[in-house]
Amino acid sequence: MRKVDDHYNHLSSLRAHYTESYAGMGMNRTEEGTLLLKKPGRMLWSYAAPVGKVFVLDGKFAWFYTPGDAQATRVPARQLDDLRSPLRFLLGHTQLKKELDSLTVVADGSGFRISGVPKGMAQRVKLLSLWVTATGAIERMKLEEVDGAVTEFAFTGMQENVPVKDANFAFVPPDGVSVVEGLPPI
Repeated sequence: MRKVDDHYNHLSSLRAHYTESYAGMGMNRTEEGTLLLKKPGRMLWSYAAPVGKVFVLDGKFAWFYTPGDAQATRVPARQLDDLRSPLRFLLGHTQLKKELDSLTVVADGSGFRISGVPKGMAQRVKLLSLWVTATGAIERMKLEEVDGAVTEFAFTGMQENVPVKDANFAFVPPDGVSVVEGLPPI
């Protein structure tokens, strides 16, 4: 765990390709794109499939938008209860043992698997598992929800401490798209 904490607490930014798969509520879907992180508190999930879908954390608000929707959703960052939320610990100085309850660590191949329940999410998340390299980089994340839904993220092509502008995390709704305050879509 200390390797993961040390690895991410020393990063200022991170860019990676991700593949997200979701199975639950009668749905199976796979999406992919680019994840961009920048300290403090900025995160951008830019989807290549479906093109134009975004999840942006600008430091104050989280924004959710899918092209073709009439509305973009805005949620204050401190109220965010999205399944991407566990990745927020990558954006600050933190310790996994303070972020996860019922923490376990087991050897897994050349790295290890860290599992636990994200604090404050026990009513929704049954288990979060992180597959981590020997150097502490997270390669895969799996969220098992209480209702049986499973979301997995795989990260490849990670580039650390890349130059990133704050403007990358500014979301401006397209013309004609209204902003609603609310909870993120699933």
